[in-house]
Amino acid sequence: MIRSSKVRNALQGAIFIIIFVILFVLVSYMVRTNGDVKDRFSGFYAEKNDTLDIVMIGSSPVFPYYSAPKLWGETGIAMYPLSSNVQRPIAMKYLVREAEKSQSPALYIFEMRMFTMEDAGLSENMAYTRGVTDNMKYSPLRYETIQAMVPKDDEEGRITFHMDMMKYHTNWKMLALPSEWANMLYHKAHPLKGYTFKDEVGPLPMPDCGGAEGTMKIPAEQEGYLRDLLAFLQEEEQDALFIVSPYGESLHDQQMFNYMEEIVTSYGYSFLNMNNYYEEIGIVFEEDFADYGSHTNAVGAEKCTDFLREYLSEHYAFTDKRGDAAYASWDEAYTRWENEMASARQVIQDRIAKEEYAVIEEE
Repeated sequence: MIRSSKVRNALQGAIFIIIFVILFVLVSYMVRTNGDVKDRFSGFYAEKNDTLDIVMIGSSPVFPYYSAPKLWGETGIAMYPLSSNVQRPIAMKYLVREAEKSQSPALYIFEMRMFTMEDAGLSENMAYTRGVTDNMKYSPLRYETIQAMVPKDDEEGRITFHMDMMKYHTNWKMLALPSEWANMLYHKAHPLKGYTFKDEVGPLPMPDCGGAEGTMKIPAEQEGYLRDLLAFLQEEEQDALFIVSPYGESLHDQQMFNYMEEIVTSYGYSFLNMNNYYEEIGIVFEEDFADYGSHTNAVGAEKCTDFLREYLSEHYAFTDKRGDAAYASWDEAYTRWENEMASARQVIQDRIAKEEYAVIEEE
């Protein structure tokens, strides 16, 4: 009788712990700060297993530059951006591993702009790390990612990354939002497959260093992360393309991209610096950027997506999946993109005509 009572108490205790952990995880997902990045990651997790052809990883040049719905509608290629703002390069390998849990893409595309920046300055701002870790599902890999990205001497800070409820415990207002109830399982379809529209205009002169020769070393820690990523991709036999999106770069940046290209190609991978192809892309710096050279608006995104589409068609062989019932949501995303693009294009044209340019708020 005593043994039976002990077993029953142990079982009740185990059930209580299991229920507590489940509720803790679900509420944690809901109270994480809402916004584009959360919706993008949640949308990635919502994609059907093994349906993506391409996963694009990188910082903020990814999701406003390349329209996955447009690429789908014109080629039948399913591409999804697994990206966050000011994404630190150290995260890339871990995001590939996260993607591989549910997808088996034929190609990974990595946007390389962040490799020009010192990681020390990036790691000091926890938002640049949380953009990745706070948008991953709880798992041993998430734990490993946090251990790699948060400084070892910040043990107290690491706890708030692992238990992000400690950071967001005041966000109870999220529980009143229907959109966040949909995020309870971190599994909410993204209507535009991760793409973000920008209809602002922020002009600048075209840089005169596109295509410039010469090399300049990138920060040592970033070179280490790059070589580690390349070795990992080789070991896992993953195909990859490394790109640089067009922007208002400096000569130093261009020469660092040349340095990156030498490293990437030495491992047998392709490197595409779009800053060497302004004319071919048709990019107009005075009209096609939303914020004075950092990110394209929707018209610039059309051009960059077209250029990437042509490059992919020339160098890779993907199966056109249009018409496959399993991809009905992609057809819907393309229709939605077409409708919203027509509106964005008109807004951009009007702003150019009226010289109504973007106002950048100082941080």
